[in-house]
Amino acid sequence: MAKVIPFRAIRPESDKVHLVASRSVDGYNASDLKDKLAANPFTFLHVINPDFSDGVKTEPGSGERLSKIKSKFKSFVKEHVFRRDPEPCYYIYRQIKEGNVYTGIIACTSIDDYLNGVIKVHEQTLTTREEQLKDYLEVCEFNAEPVLFCYPNDEVIDLTTKEITEEYADYDFTTTDKVRHTLWVVSDKKNVQIIAERFGKIPFIYIADGHHRSASSALLGKLKRSTRKNYTGEEAYNYYLGVFFPETQLRIFDYNRVVKDLNEYTLAQFLEKIADKFEVKEINAAEYKPEKKHVISAYAEGKWFSLSAKPGTFKPEDPVGSLDASILTEHILAPVLNIHDLKTDKRIAFVPGVKGAKELKKQVDEGKAKIAFGLYPVTMEQLKWIADTNNIMPPKSTWVEPKMRSGLVIYSLED
Repeated sequence: MAKVIPFRAIRPESDKVHLVASRSVDGYNASDLKDKLAANPFTFLHVINPDFSDGVKTEPGSGERLSKIKSKFKSFVKEHVFRRDPEPCYYIYRQIKEGNVYTGIIACTSIDDYLNGVIKVHEQTLTTREEQLKDYLEVCEFNAEPVLFCYPNDEVIDLTTKEITEEYADYDFTTTDKVRHTLWVVSDKKNVQIIAERFGKIPFIYIADGHHRSASSALLGKLKRSTRKNYTGEEAYNYYLGVFFPETQLRIFDYNRVVKDLNEYTLAQFLEKIADKFEVKEINAAEYKPEKKHVISAYAEGKWFSLSAKPGTFKPEDPVGSLDASILTEHILAPVLNIHDLKTDKRIAFVPGVKGAKELKKQVDEGKAKIAFGLYPVTMEQLKWIADTNNIMPPKSTWVEPKMRSGLVIYSLED
């Protein structure tokens, strides 16, 4: 059963939260990042980019950089940018973006649940990335960006969450990207007990986004256990930060592909080449997105096409092979366009579905790609089917919303 526990969060003072919480650093280009750092002394980006303050450059991922990150974080705490809750709490978080409402619970989960399979995965992790994040956690000693989990809807948790969110919120602010963020601190013992007990009855939870963060936390925990003879299992390193959403509260978007060339084929030759595997139709529309599984959109030379996978191109009983991303790779990318490794081939790039079909069209029209492929979004049922059967999705198969802000709720590993 899942162990999802309250904790004593380090979080921004209420009057500064809208200034502190930031998008993931990967979400900013160099120019925007510089502007944010220059204009806002409270942004959490100063913690992640401590070189900006003193002008002394350090190598990303180096021990020197990590030590500076930890030092900058401690200075934020000392300067009362952050506070720490006196008792373990749960934190209900709500995000409203473009009319979509996402409500979940920020809490900690056990590395043992990750190691023993109570936490289900659907994505392969890279050892080098695991080690980098493990080193970060070992030196910096805090989690600032929670792993995104989902769990089967629970009526009691839903009702408890509903009652709490009808009360006055501890945080309520809107960021410049027009996303509203609201947070309620759940400190009363009755609700804390209810939430803990209900999660304790849920047999499995699923990682929606954050496989490397989960793997690195488990790696750090195993390392620390190996060097401590009398560990109890309750030390801070045995847990890591997550935000837990009921299945119905998450939204999975498509993750699309753009390719720089047609492998020396003309468009007509390419379409003829794939006609034995797909029913190809030209679509007269300014923008086009697939409306069901096993239909792939393609855009090239100012035209949209519908590519419907023919019977026999995939096995419906195969959880991975029946994914549209797999069908595209097996029957188009690999045999026709000569793209065999999606992780390393420089001829292919990936576009999140939140940017819409217009972004695919734009990249082709501007000459950044020769052809773009749009996929139907992976369903929650498909994600769970793959995780439950211990399978792994192809790279860049899902884009899951909501995306959390860094520095909103922080878990300390120093206890």
